[in-house]
Amino acid sequence: MITLKSSRELEKMAESGAVLAGVHKKLRNIIKPGLDTWDIEEFANKYITDHDAYPSEKGFEGYKYATCVSVNDEVAHGIPRKGLILKNGDIVKVDMTVNKDGFESDSCWSYAVGEVSDEVKHLMHVTHHALYFGIDQAVVGNRIGDIGAAIQHYVEDENGMGDVRELIGHGIQPTMHEAPNVPNYGEAGQGLRLREGMTITIEPMVNVGTWQIKDRYDKKDDWTYYVSADGSLSCQYEHTLAITKNGPRLLTSQDPEFDKKYLFDI
Repeated sequence: MITLKSSRELEKMAESGAVLAGVHKKLRNIIKPGLDTWDIEEFANKYITDHDAYPSEKGFEGYKYATCVSVNDEVAHGIPRKGLILKNGDIVKVDMTVNKDGFESDSCWSYAVGEVSDEVKHLMHVTHHALYFGIDQAVVGNRIGDIGAAIQHYVEDENGMGDVRELIGHGIQPTMHEAPNVPNYGEAGQGLRLREGMTITIEPMVNVGTWQIKDRYDKKDDWTYYVSADGSLSCQYEHTLAITKNGPRLLTSQDPEFDKKYLFDI
């Protein structure tokens, strides 16, 4: 079932999203060479709870942590690990969900660690732009396939990178994962038609090499995460947004100036 949200519900989701965005903004100044990924987990957990919210990844399908932290070739669902120290040149992805007053938000962001290569800079540039190409298609009357097609064309046809297929965006609220599925690939004009009041995540994952991924099992935590199949670097950006009569409204924006066209009154 897909629930269509009222303006009041969207405002509450935006409050949740503001907490999540606040974590990401603070991490910009925290993530640097020598940082233990466990410090990211501890900071995020404290920030979220200090803002009267809950890190809703905790307990989801047995997951134990407030964050997913994925480094370099790790595509998604990586675990924050004590003793995993970030190095100059790394790329780290931090994915979180927040529940505030019963309202969910979800956002992943990628961070350059210290001085990174031109390859990493280009990967981050392409993935970030792909996110916004997808967001621009999230308008009333378009179809789910329009979002994925825009992302796939930019990533693969224009930039020759791997557009991950197995992991996708999704509906959100009242729980973390709701219908509909929102793939980062597809065919324009195909799929479910977008309606006012829908809330979704768009979250392209882009590999420098192949689009294919493979499982990696963490015995200590009994958890499976994902890496690029060829060991190439991977990047992800994700926003939660609402479909409104005035266009896509971002609910997890970190930068009001950059996102001003997506931050109108609900």
